[in-house]
Amino acid sequence: MLLGRERINDLLKAGLIENFSPESLGGAGYDLRLGRMYSIESDSHLGVRSRKTPEVKEIESDSYTLKPGEYVLVETAERLNMPGNLAARVLNRSTVFRCGCTLVNALVDPGYKGTLTFGLKNLSDKNFTVEVGAKIGQIVFEEVGGETSNYEGRYQGGKVV
Repeated sequence: MLLGRERINDLLKAGLIENFSPESLGGAGYDLRLGRMYSIESDSHLGVRSRKTPEVKEIESDSYTLKPGEYVLVETAERLNMPGNLAARVLNRSTVFRCGCTLVNALVDPGYKGTLTFGLKNLSDKNFTVEVGAKIGQIVFEEVGGETSNYEGRYQGGKVV
């Protein structure tokens, strides 16, 4: 079950979201704002026993125009402090897909702490300009039933790659 506004507000008092913006809180989620953007600069590899994440370069601008087919990594302005009994999903805001773009993301695990990084892909044949601070995705929170464990992966703390 998705958590509603009242429950999210209670969790905010316990530090769920740092750099919180009151106008981003909705009825059953929170609109995440764009922080930094990164271009992928090298090849990468994901194997059974090894992986090589790509080198990235921060796009140092207050706005960026994605050309048709272009893909960048985006980082949230917010930092999360997920408790051990919650997971979260990041969804597209409808304006993003109406502009021909999509977010590419993963589940936010219990115990994760840090900014979120996900992909932004322009699927259209038109340019798409996005500004730092724009509401880019909606995060919804769900309770985890049963035994679980906290996230201890390589991206803990908000590491981009």
